[in-house]
Amino acid sequence: MSAVDTMLRFFTKEAKDPNAPKPPVGSRSEREAKIKDKAGLVINIFALLLAVNAWYGGKLSSTVLNNTISANNQWSWYQAKNIREVLYTTSAVEAKIPENKAKFEAEAARMKADKEEILVKAKALETERDEAKKRSPWIGYASTAYQLSIVLLSASILAVSMPLFYGSFVVAGAGLILSLNGLYLWF
Repeated sequence: MSAVDTMLRFFTKEAKDPNAPKPPVGSRSEREAKIKDKAGLVINIFALLLAVNAWYGGKLSSTVLNNTISANNQWSWYQAKNIREVLYTTSAVEAKIPENKAKFEAEAARMKADKEEILVKAKALETERDEAKKRSPWIGYASTAYQLSIVLLSASILAVSMPLFYGSFVVAGAGLILSLNGLYLWF
């Protein structure tokens, strides 16, 4: 027998002796093979759900962080415009020349209008951030459920236990409900 045949036989699932007796129906090895076949595909599906969930959770985290920074920038800009408005208003009150008074009043009015725009942008960013903050914990809980379902599937293979196998579906189902709640905020 060649080395190539030996290596191929090592990687294939053929019995070493083709005439070797098959395990009895319902034996541990037969049940283990049955669970392995099912669990392999299911683990991949649960891992996919976990990956999509983690992506969405990362997106929410980025939204919270970016909108917090952007809202803070808007509020800083708002304060700067407010200070300038006060300065222009004070200068208009104290102006002796009517032309200067009109210029200062016009600038104060422009600062006030700018502040209103900034206020709307800052509040919109804060609203979007707060919405993402509400969704984030549910996505985290769902990730934990998906991870637990994968652990249960792995344990079902090792223990050759169909109750553990089906229990993983229950836990993954809870994870799916949590993911959907993070998406739609039902409760």
